[in-house]
Amino acid sequence: MTETAPPSSITYAGYLALDDLLAAQHPLSDQHDEMLFVIIHQTKELWLKQILHEVALAQALVRAGDLVPAYKSLARVSRIQTVMTLSWDILATMTPADYLRFRGVLGSSSGFQSDQFRRFESMLGLKDDRFLRFHEERPEAHAALKAAIDAPSLYDDALSQLAVAGLPVPVAVLNRDVSKPYEPSEAVEAAWLEVYRDTERWWPFYQLAEKLVDLDDALLTWRHKHVVTVERIIGRRRGTGGTDGVGYLTETLQRRCFPELWSLRTKL
Repeated sequence: MTETAPPSSITYAGYLALDDLLAAQHPLSDQHDEMLFVIIHQTKELWLKQILHEVALAQALVRAGDLVPAYKSLARVSRIQTVMTLSWDILATMTPADYLRFRGVLGSSSGFQSDQFRRFESMLGLKDDRFLRFHEERPEAHAALKAAIDAPSLYDDALSQLAVAGLPVPVAVLNRDVSKPYEPSEAVEAAWLEVYRDTERWWPFYQLAEKLVDLDDALLTWRHKHVVTVERIIGRRRGTGGTDGVGYLTETLQRRCFPELWSLRTKL
């Protein structure tokens, strides 16, 4: 039986493993601003860890038909996304000259290689197995991302619950290959339209839909601020990971995790 330390002996630093946490920053140059660059990105990864924790709970609840309890975790994710978006303003205090002094030490590393961010996208329905190749040297990260790609997304779970409730979600959508990118469906849009046209009858689904739109909205806001910050610091240079930099990031602004929840608004 494992013994735990009595509460009176637990310190703030010990509980939070501060010595390990604060020793995890290893700038590769002697430039002052590299520390900010490291901490900003490490902090984002910590928030992503919490996001994955919350989305996993929300998925389990939705999959079990417990829609209302899922709202809390989804709302929390939206708040975390807001904090992550605001962090770009801190990074933007670094000028182009500041960044260019240490950019060379980054090699081919790039934020688009973040396995946690790709897991988050996959859990929301944006599946893309091309990103698996960046994690072949990290078996656990590779396996976690592969599992997220192969599993039903939060949106798949929501659509399944719509069908259980008697709304007309096509069998072809319910039985699709969930490892592939989701394709918008007019029939799914029609099912959500029923929810939005009779919100009193379908209140739990209506609220779930709006929580999902909050996530998508926050993700788009985060992407937009990312584009602006990158252009402010490196202009139209290619990204360190070999992407088209601002061009690549701008393309991501067209992605929607829950497409019918956007398109139905025109038809209400």
